[in-house]
Amino acid sequence: MRYAPHSPEEVKEMLRAIGLERLEQLFDDIPTEALLKRHLNVEGGWDEERIRAYFRKAAAAMPDANKAVYFLGGGIYDHYVPALVDKVLSLPEFYTAYTPYQAEVSQGTLVAMFEYQSLICELTGMEVTNASMYDGASAAAEAALMAMRIKGIKRIAVSKAVHPDIFEVLHAYQVGQDFEIVEIPVLNGLTHAGALDELPPVAGLLVQSPNYYGFIENMPAFGSAIHEKGGLFIAAVDPLSLGVLKSPKEYQADIVVGEGQSLGNHMNFGGPHFGFLATKMEFVRDMPGRMIGETNDVDGRVGYVMTLQTREQHIRREKATSNICSNHWLMALASVVYLGLMGGSFKELGESILTRSTYLAEQLAKVGYPLRYRNYFFKEFPVHVPNATEVQSALAEAGYFVGPVIDENTLLVAVTEKRTREEIDGLVGLMEGLR
Repeated sequence: MRYAPHSPEEVKEMLRAIGLERLEQLFDDIPTEALLKRHLNVEGGWDEERIRAYFRKAAAAMPDANKAVYFLGGGIYDHYVPALVDKVLSLPEFYTAYTPYQAEVSQGTLVAMFEYQSLICELTGMEVTNASMYDGASAAAEAALMAMRIKGIKRIAVSKAVHPDIFEVLHAYQVGQDFEIVEIPVLNGLTHAGALDELPPVAGLLVQSPNYYGFIENMPAFGSAIHEKGGLFIAAVDPLSLGVLKSPKEYQADIVVGEGQSLGNHMNFGGPHFGFLATKMEFVRDMPGRMIGETNDVDGRVGYVMTLQTREQHIRREKATSNICSNHWLMALASVVYLGLMGGSFKELGESILTRSTYLAEQLAKVGYPLRYRNYFFKEFPVHVPNATEVQSALAEAGYFVGPVIDENTLLVAVTEKRTREEIDGLVGLMEGLR
């Protein structure tokens, strides 16, 4: 989007309109002792061509998936994004749209949001979902707050095998809210089920599957265990894994969350992406964010509106379920296009990812890099290496990006449907040469 500064004449005209003579008068309320009384210690302005050249050079020096081979995991992945996704996202009526408060002039956006909700419900098996969230970590943290509201217990149990970002957001939320986090330890790469025996009363249990290490958790068992204790079961899932694994509905999850990056979003150097949150109809009024509903206008025509807007700007602050201010809708829209194109082949896509990752794990084990733990996985897994940081750096120099580093002797490796047999064999050959 282009930026065109105001001309001096326009500035003078605006100042006259508000009864001022100088721009500095706009800041008269700021104490003089707080003002910086010197010029900023920065280089003078650049012309347009110098700025373009600078960013072209910076972009050329930065590795990306078009120049290197990505086996990076840990939450963001090099998945296939159909060209049509970017085409739809580039339409100005979508990428310039704000929150659709005025329904009568926002039907296009509202219809797309309604379709998003329908697709996420079909994918997860849940009854209702909101119209997207920031990312997977904040969606999980919001689900924890939601469970505590429902149960009236200010304590939540969270597996230590969830993505570290989830803990970061939960700890940040603790600053403003009084609740306790009970950490469930990890045993051999999986959530330690035995630790639930001594669990104090909690609002719910949050488990991720595949977990941060890529391993598939025994979700039915965790769901049953927490339900017996009167808590809610929160499942954090990889949406692409649902093509080959049981849906959260099948193992009685109460709230389902996840990171949506794999659904039609590029890696985007770490973001932006979006998160999803779905639940049962009985909990709909405790769900954060907003929903889109279908209705009829005075002439009987089908129309779409925002409903159950439980943010503090819409209802009394004490009744607000969240202060989530954005749903990263443009990124969520990518998932609508992606699922519309790829949804029919979800099983085949999941099987393709599983086949590739299994093949790589087998080949790495043959050349001396076994799995850190012998568990079932979907698309990523931890391998045992002599020095994880050194191995990662050596591979990066050869144009192969692997990681993140879990500990001194553990490196996470991820395989998506984009990785070819030649690329996988190339990684194995490089790692064999490092021994």
